[in-house]
Amino acid sequence: MEIPVIRDVLEESNARAEENRKLFDRHGVFVVNMMSSPGAGKTTLLQKSIPLLQARGRKCAVIEGDITSTLDSEKLSPLGIPVVQANTEPFGGDCHIGSHLVQAALPHFDLANTDILFIENIGNLVCPAEFYLGEDRKVVVLSITEGEDKPLKYPLMFRECQLCLLSKMDLAPHLDVNVDQIKENIRRTNAQLEVIPVSARTGVGIEEWVEWLAKSRST
Repeated sequence: MEIPVIRDVLEESNARAEENRKLFDRHGVFVVNMMSSPGAGKTTLLQKSIPLLQARGRKCAVIEGDITSTLDSEKLSPLGIPVVQANTEPFGGDCHIGSHLVQAALPHFDLANTDILFIENIGNLVCPAEFYLGEDRKVVVLSITEGEDKPLKYPLMFRECQLCLLSKMDLAPHLDVNVDQIKENIRRTNAQLEVIPVSARTGVGIEEWVEWLAKSRST
């Protein structure tokens, strides 16, 4: 009796990610995969940080992930940068962007004139961390409104990333949340993970985040 073996989904995904990687390397594009829960503030942080990168002469672009809408792309379009929407609903409504969607988006960019490509992944602290897209860095945005326990409940996300942006710090005085405990739980999950507290509203930490991008791109 012959038993059919289904090809490993990750095998095909990783192969496409490597193809993406080669294309990024060929054009010198630095790629950042940004992940978080829904509403943690990824889009707002991009709205605040991309103008600072442009002021440094960096040419930015964004692949905007969502299941159905173009709402976040519309928020970014006034920045005058190339933005490509990647919706997963036609492919079954996946809760993360796959390497095949990144690959499909790339012909819409002038990669030779792109310094930094942000992939704003779909809001989810689980699935996006499982897939390599060909990126240089993975960044998790954790809002302090989510409480202290998320690094312990979703450890893979924090283990896979090189930076955690602890967002909405301006709300700290108004919340019953222990920010030090959040940082301690992050360290318990991944002691090597850098943490930058940020607030898109007040600007706290945004320059430090932009500097982190500049240093990471040069290494």
